[in-house]
Order: sequence, then structure tokens, then C-alpha cells
Amino acid sequence: MAAPPQLQTLLLAVNALLRKRRYHAVLAMLKGFRNGAVYGAKIRAPHALVMTFLFRSGSLQEKLRAILQATYTHSRNLASFVFTYKGLCALQSHLQGETYQVHSFLAAFIGGLLVFGNNSTINSQINMYLMSRILFALCRLGMEKGYIPEPRWEPSRLFSGLVWGLVLWLFEYHRPTLQPSLQSSMTYLYEDSNVWHDISDFLIYNKSRPSK
Repeated sequence: MAAPPQLQTLLLAVNALLRKRRYHAVLAMLKGFRNGAVYGAKIRAPHALVMTFLFRSGSLQEKLRAILQATYTHSRNLASFVFTYKGLCALQSHLQGETYQVHSFLAAFIGGLLVFGNNSTINSQINMYLMSRILFALCRLGMEKGYIPEPRWEPSRLFSGLVWGLVLWLFEYHRPTLQPSLQSSMTYLYEDSNVWHDISDFLIYNKSRPSK
């Protein structure tokens, strides 16, 4: 079934506008906002669903509300950051007539301050996720540039041992320093597995259900 003539005319006008180079920077900001919102929802919704039903108490309505709130916050923040970053990059390039590497850092720095500067649970998770990737990338960049000598042996085993040794030591003896969601996960794995009363909470459930 063909679209009405008015709709076809509107779509042609919109597509013509989208192809105009003079509006590319602004349109890229809008599409970046769209992509940030979609990606943030895709990443956060399944994570919030699993973590909420595993570790959060409360009614089904409260759990669903928490999932929706977490998904909305992640989606909104990522969309806002992409919009801000692309806008500031375009502004710097326009003012200086050229694109420089420092533009990317400055735009992201300001966007990070404005969008992810609030010390919320979701922002902390995103920032820590990025930090681990940044450290890996900087090590690789250092080796590419010759600032860091390439190891003569595979360091992944030593790295894994240090990571797990440190996180379990922190969990056992300095637990409040760990992020709440990590504390919940590790409690489920390492503490709840120490307690059971019968086969039901040994094999079927994590904790025994209250008798009616």
C-alpha cells in the first residue's frame, strides 16, 4: 500500500535535508543522541533486570520501577554525553578551522564533568568500566610508542592473579570500599555459599524460604 502523497512529499523533503552537508554537524549530534539513548537502554535493561531480580527485595512493581529507572538514567546520560561531545567537537573545529586531537579530549572532559560527574551508582559503574579499558589501551599505546618495553612473557596470568587476589582481600577485610553491586555479587558467591539448612537451600534455593 503506497503512502499518501503528503507523506511522500514530507519524506522527500526530510531526506533532502538530511543530505545537506551544511547541517551535517547538527544532524550528527541528533543521531548521536538517538544512538546513545538506544545503546544505553540495550546495555542497562538486561543488566538491571538480572541484578534486580537476583539481589533486590520488594514487590514486583517496585522491582520493575527500579529496572525502568536504571534503564532510563543510563540511556539519558549516554545520549546527553554523545550529544554534548559531538557538539563541542564540532564547535572547536568550526572556531579553529581544523580538527586537532586535543578537541576530542576537551569535549569529552567537559561532557564527562557535566553528565557523569554526579557520583551515582550508574555513573560510577560506567566510569569504572571505562577506566579498566583505558588502562589496557594506555599500556598498548605505550608499547606501540616504545615508552613501555614489550614483556618477554605473557603477563595475563600474573595480572589475573593480582586482580582476583586484590578484590577478594578487599571483600573479606575492607568491604565498604567496594561498589555496592560488586559487594552483592560477591556476598552471593562467597558468603551465602557458607550457609544452608537442608537440601532446599543447599541445591534449589540460595536461602531457605520462610515457612507459611
